[in-house]
Amino acid sequence: MPTTVYLMRHGEVANGGEKRYNGHMDVDITDKGVQQMHRLAKLLAGKSIQAVYSSDLIRSRKGAELISQRVGIASTPLSELRERSVGAWEGFTVEEIKARFPDEYVLWRADLLNYRPPGGECVLDVRDRILPVFKKLVSAHPGQEIAMLLHGGVNRVILADALGLDMMHLFRMDQTYGALNIIDYHEDGIAVVKLLNG
Repeated sequence: MPTTVYLMRHGEVANGGEKRYNGHMDVDITDKGVQQMHRLAKLLAGKSIQAVYSSDLIRSRKGAELISQRVGIASTPLSELRERSVGAWEGFTVEEIKARFPDEYVLWRADLLNYRPPGGECVLDVRDRILPVFKKLVSAHPGQEIAMLLHGGVNRVILADALGLDMMHLFRMDQTYGALNIIDYHEDGIAVVKLLNG
């Protein structure tokens, strides 16, 4: 039996319509975001969930708590599962970054994988932070079903790894608010993505 991971993105955030980079900022979810979490909880209600994990940021933690109430398993928040930190750029839109950090913006656009915003992480830093923790959690639940309520960028890293994609292809996968992905991890190390952005 594979280990099945229900990998989800948190609900709509309060400044979601402004397309801001929240990173490690603690931004709450909206009423619509709460509804999106209730939808996910309903989808998972009949599953044999053995564990629920989230990042420790409120937008992730709040959704995980709603799901936990439905499936009857306490959620475990982990700071290691946070979204990418964009350092000095947190809270800004792309246009604001371009205006306030013009030289850094050019460097970022030239090297999306390796460029670190001032005080922040690059995509490969996020990969190296997320994947060891994620794989350890999956290994701790052989043959079980687990739920993870995480972030758009984090989910893309996990999905790219499961699909064997180069990290340059991260943004070819959409992760809408309240998205559900399903990945089966088999004993031979093969991952099968059964649902993407559902």
